Amino acid sequence: MTAADAPLRIAIVAGEESGDLLGADLVRALAAKSRRSVELTGVGGRHLQELGLKPLFDPGDIALMGLMAVLKDLPRLVKRIGQTARFVADQKPDCLITIDGPDFTLRVAKKVRSLAPSIPIVHYVCPSVWAWRPGRAPAMRPHVDRVLCLLPFEPAALKRLGGPPGTYVGHRLSNDPGVVAASKAQSANRDLSPDREKTLLLLPGSRRGEVRGLIDVFAKTATILGERGHRLRLLLPTVPHVAGLVKEAVAHWTHKPDVIVDPAGKWRAFGEADAALIASGTVSLELALSGVPMVSCYRVEPVMRPAQRFITVWSAALPNLIADRPVVPEFYDPYVKPENLARQLEALMSDSGMRAWQKDGFAEVRRRMATDRPAGELAADAVIETIATHRG
Repeated sequence: MTAADAPLRIAIVAGEESGDLLGADLVRALAAKSRRSVELTGVGGRHLQELGLKPLFDPGDIALMGLMAVLKDLPRLVKRIGQTARFVADQKPDCLITIDGPDFTLRVAKKVRSLAPSIPIVHYVCPSVWAWRPGRAPAMRPHVDRVLCLLPFEPAALKRLGGPPGTYVGHRLSNDPGVVAASKAQSANRDLSPDREKTLLLLPGSRRGEVRGLIDVFAKTATILGERGHRLRLLLPTVPHVAGLVKEAVAHWTHKPDVIVDPAGKWRAFGEADAALIASGTVSLELALSGVPMVSCYRVEPVMRPAQRFITVWSAALPNLIADRPVVPEFYDPYVKPENLARQLEALMSDSGMRAWQKDGFAEVRRRMATDRPAGELAADAVIETIATHRG
């Protein structure tokens, strides 16, 4: 068997569902690009397992690893890190690909580099070094050969901060069928006359603390809009693990929202919405790509307030960072006032300059995030190039 016929041997470490999906997409593209079969080892979920991965252990063991979770369960995680790194080093794959979950995966990468320096290492999903703890960028450089970035500004940020080379491969949301359908619906002509009933999306977050901190503010905002003469249809898409909390919270509202849990219903709601009131997060990018005007707000949980001084980024809204201008208005802590939010939304639900400004900004976000090929193909090219360079 010649080298060209031999399987491409890839070690992969992915804990969360989102990383598992990214990894499976990349592996399929690697097989197509290299015209070789791909043998997988490491850790991954059901999508990678469908492609032949037999995981070293349950990927749930390393999913959702925030800093506090790492500290709480440190002895077990240290054992898993060592186990994974030794296994990868013994396997001697053509490349190690670590995906997201940097508190675990980058520690594996560092140990693999010390055990087996000849193995090229690619990390998929840039840690948010551009937002906080920028020292993580140069710390990655000795043991990560390439970072595959989901956001277009991240390669330049890595270079500025002294990190490993970054390659922008695109974000899955750009071509997500739900986003595409919602964007098509939003591009149609819309009646924004004052007497028409408006559809307002309420998105109070996916964590229990977020929901508790914002749900009453959202209720008061909707009430104020009603008092100012607006007829509203309220839609509240949420996720299963906080659905019970949301339903309990809205039960006493005078004007109750429709609580939506299924993903298809969420994207229909995105297509129908005239505006959205949201908790700051990835949903801002979903809405921007869908073309839904929004107001973003956030209340920092007390335990996290000391960490605010380490934040280095000028905005927390991804559409603002990508467009490099203030597209989405943001309100934090004492500035999260229902009276203000209601008036911001009032402007967005009319044929106003503010609405036009956001729509123009969203077009810039889509332009900057566009790629000539799917993310998996671009990621595969970067992996193949990294393997060749490391060997060379």
